[in-house]
Amino acid sequence: MFKRLSTDYFNWILIIGVILLIFEVAFFYGGTIIPALFYALIMYAGWRYFHKLWGKILFWIALVGVVFSILNLMAVRFLIIAATILFIIHYSKSKKEVEYDQPILPSGEIREETLLEITPLFDQNLFDDQVTENTAYQWKDVNIHGIFGDRIIDLSNTVLPDDTAVISIRHFIGNIEIYVPYEVELSIHHSSIFGRAHILGKHEGKLMNRALFYQTANYDKAYPRVKIITSLLSGDIEVKRI
Repeated sequence: MFKRLSTDYFNWILIIGVILLIFEVAFFYGGTIIPALFYALIMYAGWRYFHKLWGKILFWIALVGVVFSILNLMAVRFLIIAATILFIIHYSKSKKEVEYDQPILPSGEIREETLLEITPLFDQNLFDDQVTENTAYQWKDVNIHGIFGDRIIDLSNTVLPDDTAVISIRHFIGNIEIYVPYEVELSIHHSSIFGRAHILGKHEGKLMNRALFYQTANYDKAYPRVKIITSLLSGDIEVKRI
């Protein structure tokens, strides 16, 4: 963004920022500059004795004070607002200047693709449980996200394709349960902030901002197979044979 900013605009922003800084020093007795310098001295003292507990506490408290003091300067606020406005203007222009490449087909041929609209296995449901049908159902790849509730997928009631079936679940708070037939190969990539995992006999009691990646021995060379990608903020995942 700043590479495309003209020198005149950039100079005017700097000039106005300097004027505001001088105005604040002259008419408001330094504004928050003096407190910032005071906090900087305390932060330096804390850094000198950072190996001690009181030095660490002093350093971090003073650092917070310096940051807030600097943010309270009128010149800094102006620069933040100016940067925000320039970003919005640049983004608006970039959307208008998007170039589309039109493929050139031989003999002016125009090809129209036939698209079939397929009803997903799950609708997007943010605040409720979602469970596959207890009776036989036609398989469709799963790509869902949610906020609260459990997600339960039973693959024993469907016929998986001869290639790779995909289950992608991005969830906020809740549990995920996936039941897989014994003859199906698996690849599981799961990430979680808080929770537990029980995956084909592997148990992880505490997942604190961790990612797990497992796959069965014949996943790369046998079919049918299922690729599972899940992410949770807080919740448990269970993948087991049925």
